[in-house]
This record gives sequence, C-alpha cells and structure tokens, in this order.
Amino acid sequence: MNQADTAWMLIATALVLLMTPGLAFFYGGLVRSKNALNTLMMSFIALGCVGLAWALLGYSLAFTEGNNWIGDLSNAWLAGVNLEPKGTIPHVLFMAFQATFCIITAALISGAIVERMRFSAYMLFITLWALVVYAPIAHWVWGGGWLADMGALDFAGGTVVHVNAGVAAFAAALAVGRRQEYPSSSLVPHNVPFALLGAALLWFGWFGFNAGSALAANNIAGLAFVTTMLAPAATLVAWSFLDMARSGKPTAVGAATAIVVGLVAVTPAAGFISPLNAIILGAIAAVPSYVAMQIRAKTTLDDSLDVVAAHGVGGATGALLTGVFAERALNGVQDGLLFGNPGQVGIQATAVAAAIVYSGVMSFVLLKLIGMVIPLRAADADETAGLDITQHGEEAYLHAGEASSRR
Repeated sequence: MNQADTAWMLIATALVLLMTPGLAFFYGGLVRSKNALNTLMMSFIALGCVGLAWALLGYSLAFTEGNNWIGDLSNAWLAGVNLEPKGTIPHVLFMAFQATFCIITAALISGAIVERMRFSAYMLFITLWALVVYAPIAHWVWGGGWLADMGALDFAGGTVVHVNAGVAAFAAALAVGRRQEYPSSSLVPHNVPFALLGAALLWFGWFGFNAGSALAANNIAGLAFVTTMLAPAATLVAWSFLDMARSGKPTAVGAATAIVVGLVAVTPAAGFISPLNAIILGAIAAVPSYVAMQIRAKTTLDDSLDVVAAHGVGGATGALLTGVFAERALNGVQDGLLFGNPGQVGIQATAVAAAIVYSGVMSFVLLKLIGMVIPLRAADADETAGLDITQHGEEAYLHAGEASSRR
C-alpha cells in the first residue's frame, strides 16, 4: 500500500464523481426550461441507480477473472472487496473509482433522449445497461478480457466509456423516437451559461478521470494530466475556427461542446502520448465530430444533445489516433503507427468495432424489452406540458405571475 497513491486516488475518485453533476448542468442548460429539472435528474439519478448496481454486481462482472467475455460473481455484493491492496491502493477504493466511470457513462446516454423519455423507464434502463452492456465491455478491455489480450489500448475509456455511450445513445434515440416538435421547430437551449458551467466542471473533473487512471501518483499521472489540459485547448481553438468558417461567429455552445469533444478524444490516449501529440490529436478530433453534428442536423435522427457526434465519434477518433500516437518510450506499452507499429491502428479499430456492435445491439434489445413492461415515452400531453412538472411535480423556474404572488 502506498499512501501517496491512495491520497491521489481519493482525490481522483471525488473529481470523477463531480463530473456527473457537471454533466447534469451541461445537458440541463441545452434543453428547454420546461425540461431542465428532468434533464438534471437524469444525471443525478445515475449516481444512485448505477452506483448501487455497480457495487452489488457490476464491479464483479467487470473486474474478476471469469473468462475472456465476462467476469464471475466472486466479488458480488462486494465480497472480498476490502482494505487489502489492489495494486498500491485499497481494493475498496479501486472499486469506488471504477464506479464513478460506470455512473457517468450511463448518464451520458441521457443526452440523446431528453425531453421525452419516461423517467421510470430511464431508471430501469440505465441500471440494467450498466450490468448487461458496460460491465462486459469494461471486462474486455480492463478486466483481462479478449481485447486486453489482443493489445487494445484504452487508457481511461475512449472505447469503454465514450464509444459505448455514443452507440447506446444512438440506439436509445431510435427506440424512443423523436420529440413532438422535431425537426419542424427550433428547440433552442434555455440557459447557455449553465452549459458552459457544466463544461467547466467536466474539464475539472476529467483530470481525475484521466490522470487518476494511472492508479498512482506517478509520472504517468502527470503525463495524463498535461495531455488532458492541452488536447481540449486545441479542440476549442480548432472548433472556433470551424464555427467562424461556417457562420462567421464562434458560438458559446460550440465552445462548450468543443471542450467536451477534446476531452473525449484524449481519454483513450492520455497516458500513452506526448503533450505535443495531444495538441495535434485535439485539433484533429474537432473535425469529425463537427462534421458529424452538421450531418445529423440534416437528418430526422433526434439525438437531442449530439451524444453520438461528441462521444461516439469523438471516442472512436481518439481510440484510432491512440493507435497512431502511442509511444512505448513514455509508458512501456505498444508503439503506434508514428513509431513503427501500424498494426496498432488495426487493433484499435477492432476494439471500436466490437464496442459498436455489442453496445448497439444490446442497448436496442434492452430498450425494446423494457418497453414491453414500461412505456419508454412520456404521454404526449406530458411531453407538451414539460417533463419537470409531469415527471417530478416540480419546476425549475417560476413564471412571472407566480414569482410576484410569492414575494
């Protein structure tokens, strides 16, 4: 046991947990005011539902030996997850750190189905999804499964977290269907400063997400910290130029989105690439996600907050570029294409493809099965009135007349 490593991982776990409230504000600012609380709650409820599912079953399915596809139940109900070392930190702390990853991955999906999904159906979906979809893919990559044996590189979750969530979001958008007013009406954000606040909290928490994935207070954590600072900075600049080239104005929503895309893209590479290559990776990553958002806007797919473009495309871009920029001299892992190992790109592509197929199929099937028990969609009248009042009995904002009467 190492006290410095333990202290750092306590901080990192708290930072990653903060990302879920940060995501709530990022998403919450981008929806209409009548759905603000419901959108916030979709992130906050993941802290409870997914956190418990992970502790009771998910952790065991992901990180016990099992086989190449899934772990066993030896750590179910936290059996054997105690104060003994897991590496250089307490086993129970490692479990908690990994729980924060599962929580935010499930919460990310909500951005594709905000303003229309029944809250009870959503709660059931993310709880089961954490066990049926997230835990197996985490086992494949981080728990000693078949992708780990193949040599796939995913430092902090480009494939496990972001490709996985992005594809599940696509399946959810298809299964739940479009909002009533989409695409005929312009559904604009009600509070852009909320979205910027959320992006700031995400960036802050992401230092724990990526640097914490070193699982120690060491030089690799320092490298991941710096790449997590530089890659989104490059994405932000590149995105602003893309905005100006398209419309003549760099937008605030675009800036917040760019930060998230840059963070997503550097996540699989954070501890494997140099700071200079992190800048290049961040700048490159802006383009496919930006283009994907423009294409999606011309379709009838109602991925409300562009989870597919930001996380699915951004995560896939980062995972593939990890196969280009990975450098053995930095971390002792496989070199990438730039350092004489072009085969690593193929391995990365295999991991991305596996996550796309498994997450897409299983997420869609899971949603359809849940739909047989609980309607996925809120009633039309409830959707029109807004999900804050109809799903939660509360409102984010008082109307002018109500505010004056309560003074």
